[in-house]
Amino acid sequence: MPIPPNRPVPRPGIMDIEAYVPGKAGAKGPNRLFKLSSNETPFGPSPRAIEAYTQASEKLSLYPEGTARELREAVSAAYGLDAARIVCGAGSDEILNLLAHAYIGPGDEGIITEHGFLVYKIAIMGRGGVPVVVPETGYTADVDAILANVTERTKMVFVANPNNPTGTYLPKEEIARLHAGLRPDILLVLDAAYAEYVRREDYSDGRELVDASENVVVTHTFSKIFGLANLRIGWMYGPQHVVDALNRIRGPFNVSGAAVAAGVAALADMAHIETSAAHNEKWLERLDLELSRIGLNATPSAANFVLIHFPDEPGRTAKDADDFLTARGLILRRLEAYGLPNALRLTVGSDEAMTLVLAALADFMGGRRG
Repeated sequence: MPIPPNRPVPRPGIMDIEAYVPGKAGAKGPNRLFKLSSNETPFGPSPRAIEAYTQASEKLSLYPEGTARELREAVSAAYGLDAARIVCGAGSDEILNLLAHAYIGPGDEGIITEHGFLVYKIAIMGRGGVPVVVPETGYTADVDAILANVTERTKMVFVANPNNPTGTYLPKEEIARLHAGLRPDILLVLDAAYAEYVRREDYSDGRELVDASENVVVTHTFSKIFGLANLRIGWMYGPQHVVDALNRIRGPFNVSGAAVAAGVAALADMAHIETSAAHNEKWLERLDLELSRIGLNATPSAANFVLIHFPDEPGRTAKDADDFLTARGLILRRLEAYGLPNALRLTVGSDEAMTLVLAALADFMGGRRG
């Protein structure tokens, strides 16, 4: 007879999950740091959001309204969506995990792309599912490769659009082609965390597919362009039956009242958002030009970051560059966990931060090590 364990044991598969490791937030040595590792906006949140959050402190002893109704209604007004088909969560990460909770069981498969957001794999494995990793083409999701990997066990397909950490995106026609090739019982999850930064005419977050079908959802976040990462606010737009499923398993007060208040106020200040988007577009264009002059290749990005590739030669690797930049107080994102050991992800920061990064990279590639 087997000897029982002497302590609680997680169910099979849990300890096989590699925990998510965020980008580093600091470093010893430099007097001044520029954190460019987590895709945070350099403009911070709208002053209106800060004021609303401060005023919400008067109600800290009270439970919030359980469905984040005011935030759902504000999202509805801002994006032209049905508030009844919106679910809010503690960041879009919670919603992604709730979707896996609702639709993936032991042995079920969830498709993710080669360099896709790490949370997808964690969400799938956390429910006992099997992540099916599909190769990308040119650091971009490949529709044909995804469809070729669909099996009878496939339950979900996760696509970040634009993708993190590559910054690439699929045009709306390609997303529509992907959806058309999936069985109606497979849920297509479109993660549009960076959608508000995109300035491409052929892009859509996919809401039109949500309206026209029963197996597509779109997720958004307030952590990026809205500057509310610390409050953890996300939302999903989906078919009513998916919304109903998620509302049965989410926490009844999963979004705090202060977060709701700040989110509502942030949505009312679109001028602040446009300022952030214009600044980002300016630097995406400049980074593409300046990095090329320095001798570095960057994957074209539609988001608020760029993927910079480094030579695979001694002294000039991504690790060497990261050490060099960190010594100057410039914190970028290492990407070994994403299968990109010789690349760094650079968040578009302030004018000062970007100028310093370009100067530092020029020194690094030029051989200056002081």
